[in-house]
Amino acid sequence: MRVVLLWHLHQPDYRVDGRFMRPWVYLHALAGYTEMAAKLESCESMRAVVNLTPVLLDQLNDYSGRLRQWKERGLPIGDALLDSLIDAPPPGPSRAEVVRTCLAALDGPRAKRQPRYLALAESASRHEPATLPVQAFNDLLVWFHLCWLGETLRTSDSRAKMLFERKARYDRKARHTLLELIADAIARVIPRWRALAESDRIELSTSPFYHPLCPLLLDFGSALDRAPTVALPSTPYPDGEERVRWQIHAGLERFESLLGRRAAGCWPSEAALSDAALREFARSGFEWTASSQSVLHATFEHHGAADREVYRLFRHRDAGICCAFRDDGLSDRIGFEYQHWQPAHAVRDLMQRLEAIAREPNRDLALIALDGENPWEYYPDEGGPFLQGFYQALCSHPSLQPATMRDCVHELAGGAAPLPALRAGSWVHGELLTWVGHAEKNRAWEMLIELKRRYDACARTDPELQHRLGACEGSDWFWWPGVHNPKVAVAQFDELFRAHLSALYLALGLQPPAALGQPFATGVGHEVVAGGTMQRGS
Repeated sequence: MRVVLLWHLHQPDYRVDGRFMRPWVYLHALAGYTEMAAKLESCESMRAVVNLTPVLLDQLNDYSGRLRQWKERGLPIGDALLDSLIDAPPPGPSRAEVVRTCLAALDGPRAKRQPRYLALAESASRHEPATLPVQAFNDLLVWFHLCWLGETLRTSDSRAKMLFERKARYDRKARHTLLELIADAIARVIPRWRALAESDRIELSTSPFYHPLCPLLLDFGSALDRAPTVALPSTPYPDGEERVRWQIHAGLERFESLLGRRAAGCWPSEAALSDAALREFARSGFEWTASSQSVLHATFEHHGAADREVYRLFRHRDAGICCAFRDDGLSDRIGFEYQHWQPAHAVRDLMQRLEAIAREPNRDLALIALDGENPWEYYPDEGGPFLQGFYQALCSHPSLQPATMRDCVHELAGGAAPLPALRAGSWVHGELLTWVGHAEKNRAWEMLIELKRRYDACARTDPELQHRLGACEGSDWFWWPGVHNPKVAVAQFDELFRAHLSALYLALGLQPPAALGQPFATGVGHEVVAGGTMQRGS
């Protein structure tokens, strides 16, 4: 049986008017994006799919260029934390915001691994952030970044070793050494993944540019497939079909320009598919796409068919595109459960489950697909022993074969099962309610719909405005509103969404509505346990 492992790497667009509002893209480059490539490089027989969203690639490329300009010409970077490494901001709101960001890891596993950071953060948390003394500020900022360095950078980069050994009193030279380390690490991320693909070690797939929820852009009514009584926005998204096509084609062009190849496969944003979205992916030339097992179960149930063929490759009855459905149980065990296990025990359990699947009849492939960024910090040793153990066990197994989706399409498409008309859904319980249906989520859509009407009335379609609108259409802005997400994160993404909308109004020469100056989303008053399958930005 072929085992396809798909890692999905994504961050929303944090740039508003030329500044990065949050640092998560480059911080994840220092950890997951670097470490996951290193683990695949270390196992020559391993094959996998890595899904890189165009909006993530675009931001990584942007960071790389800005850091190069800082190194060559001393220009500011346009990111509050990185610019603070150049020179600490004076006492005031800018210093306070950086301190609050650096304290965000205080209760997380990164802090527990670095006692020096923990001591600095606990001390800073008892001080007024806006007036934290400059040396305490610099030390906290450096240690926050040292917490984010993955194993490869910590153990192989002499600059990192020097910074760890110094422990305190980081001066301008030390901070600039850290910035140079960060610049070099980010510059290597895209070439590293590209090299793995060129050597046929991995398949690179992609998603629509800004990670929009395609079924909802096409038709809000798709949410009714699984929740027939849910309240929806009162009007459809204007010209949603045209916007989905722009997101797909602009994303394909950006992907190809940065990675030197056209993607054959598409992991749809949030694994959200509908029959209409599937046809758009096929029309755009994708050979394959994928979704969640729960979507297939709901589809079979609706059509009164048995769902015994989940571990099969399917082909759309008209469009011809191939489709696979991830094993939700195995994917969620990696995303949520195995972080609590000893790595060897987790690997053994996962392999036994795959062996049990392989013994059943008509099992062509098992797809494991999940977020490739966030689970690992919750694992022992940041997931390294688990990943290395799993890769080695899979590659040496006599009857389980690591494969890419492209392999499966080429080898199995002739016997692919016919795919019934899909019931629209996503990776979250096979539904779309994580992005629509709640009053605050619907309010977010209504604000975007009003902006789209004004955009259309201006009849301006230059590329910059297209991309500004595309950034407003990302799925992340609709994930966070509602009562089930942590209050701080909800507030940050509420602010980012409104900032994107306001920036587009201004770019159109229009005054943003007064409502965009006020928060509209709420969250719970405590942090939700993280680690999961498709975690959001931070």
